[in-house]
Amino acid sequence: MSIDAFLKAHKLPESYKQSAQKWFTPLVNKIGEHQKGANEPFILGIQGCQGSGKSTLADYVCHELKNHFKLNVVVCSLDDFYLSQQQRGNLAKTVHPLLQTRGVPGTHDTQLLEQVLLHINQPNTLTPLKIPRFDKSTDNPEPRNKWPVISMPVDVFILEGWCWGIPSQDDDKLTEPVNDLERNNDDKGIWRKYVNKNLKDSYEPLYGLVNEWVMLKAPSFEQVATWREEQEQKLRAKQTDNSSNSVMSPAQVIDFIAYFKRLTEHALKVMPARSHWVYELGQSREIVSCTLANGECL
Repeated sequence: MSIDAFLKAHKLPESYKQSAQKWFTPLVNKIGEHQKGANEPFILGIQGCQGSGKSTLADYVCHELKNHFKLNVVVCSLDDFYLSQQQRGNLAKTVHPLLQTRGVPGTHDTQLLEQVLLHINQPNTLTPLKIPRFDKSTDNPEPRNKWPVISMPVDVFILEGWCWGIPSQDDDKLTEPVNDLERNNDDKGIWRKYVNKNLKDSYEPLYGLVNEWVMLKAPSFEQVATWREEQEQKLRAKQTDNSSNSVMSPAQVIDFIAYFKRLTEHALKVMPARSHWVYELGQSREIVSCTLANGECL
């Protein structure tokens, strides 16, 4: 696929090509050169708030690595590991009602995620691997017989997610609620403590499998609502008559992102120091700067 075909497939403007070539080419080249003669896969983690462009970046890096370095690249989203409505319903009954809503740590199948990462990390295995897919319009995983099968070995595995890479908070940070959602629905802190414990016990141990981290750094949490609504508009455009009515209205988007305020703001503070590539975004998602782990700016 040519870059122009990539832009058309993703409904991206011509300006994206110039921006991507300027900012992302060094990232692509570093990974591509690193994998020349490498005998193990390279795992790239991408973190950024909702609507920051994580999936587009992942697809672009994949496209460029395949085209210019002829590598076997697989892209996956943390979203594809969400638990089913029924599984989250069980958590809502046994732990806290807020866990019915997908999104926060604790609502992903981290055992499956670990299995996938460990399978990818076996450079000599030829056993095919099924990658999960989640249908946001039905709020459930797609049937397993529809999961794509990838051929092994994989040269580069890209995993993106809004909370992927974020460390847990210190316990004393959990005492005070950060918004009305926590104040009115989690007055005892059960939900946020459960989320934080899951982040520490089930997500953080997997971070060591990642070779490098990319952060798409939003201007602020307040910008997230606008970006998330843009995502929902795209889902509404794709929705078929047979889909359930799980695509959100603008008002529902505001309520939904309240679930992510705590960890999004935490990430904005701590992830730059934990990332190898920090892309600072403007209000229109344009990249305004890039800082590398050594402090160098592109």
